Amino acid sequence: MKRRSKRLLSSQAKTNIKGYLFISPWIIGFSVFVLWPMLFSLYSSFTYYDITSIQKWIWFKNYISIFTRDANFITALKNTAFYAVFSVPLAITLALMLALLLNMKVKGVRIFRTIYYLPSVLSGVAVTLLWMWIFAPVGGLINNVLGILGIQGPAWFSDPNWSKPALIIMRLWGVGGSMVLFLAALQDVPRHLYEAAELDGASRIGRFFHVTLPMISPTMLFVTITGINGALQVFDTAFIISKGKGGPAGSTLFYNVYLYNKAFEELQMGYACALAWVLFLIIMVFTAIQMYFSKKWVYYEGGAK
Repeated sequence: MKRRSKRLLSSQAKTNIKGYLFISPWIIGFSVFVLWPMLFSLYSSFTYYDITSIQKWIWFKNYISIFTRDANFITALKNTAFYAVFSVPLAITLALMLALLLNMKVKGVRIFRTIYYLPSVLSGVAVTLLWMWIFAPVGGLINNVLGILGIQGPAWFSDPNWSKPALIIMRLWGVGGSMVLFLAALQDVPRHLYEAAELDGASRIGRFFHVTLPMISPTMLFVTITGINGALQVFDTAFIISKGKGGPAGSTLFYNVYLYNKAFEELQMGYACALAWVLFLIIMVFTAIQMYFSKKWVYYEGGAK
């Protein structure tokens, strides 16, 4: 018995070693390119560090400055919150509507699926340059169309009142990724549930709210979490449009744009690391809140657990 147990343990140890060898590239990559930078960033957030000099430990001074002395931090947080509050619900709604339409059995539906998904795979820089032309105050596509209708178009990216709405419209153009997820979830809804609801006299709206939404609620949760996280980290479009300045009048000074300026324009790397960890905590809090309340509205077919 002892020899047999030793052989089993030896065999299990060999299996474990082989498993660790197979996943070792991922472990090494994660440790070098993710874990170590995160730990170094956390340490740097408690230091004064301008890249060119030795780090100086200053305890919580960076965090105290962020919450007590930094007016731009509040501006960046407000701009980012405004963008997230309006862009995420609109993007989810539009993606779900498109998925419902493309889930119908109509001629040429595959072509439409490709067309709607295509913006999701295009380069962010190229797309931003395209929208800068579309939203151009003079000669832009949208203002030309509005002019034909007798409407004076706004200055869009040159107007602090319209710059964020323009960025939200840009966000809605790229809902193809979420649309594909919703489409996959819709096609996985059992048909017999719709038939049972129809026999019970449920209307189309009733079937949507009492069958479709509960069955795709896990996908809805995933899209909501990733959408909020992405909106809180918006960077490239605002950076390109404002040339990194967050203009006009600070209206596009989003959190990551401000963080970038602190790190690479002002070379306050320790302060920028503190800003990054504040954003990380904000995202973690929002994600935890969503996961907690998801127990009340997300339905899993396999049961509550």
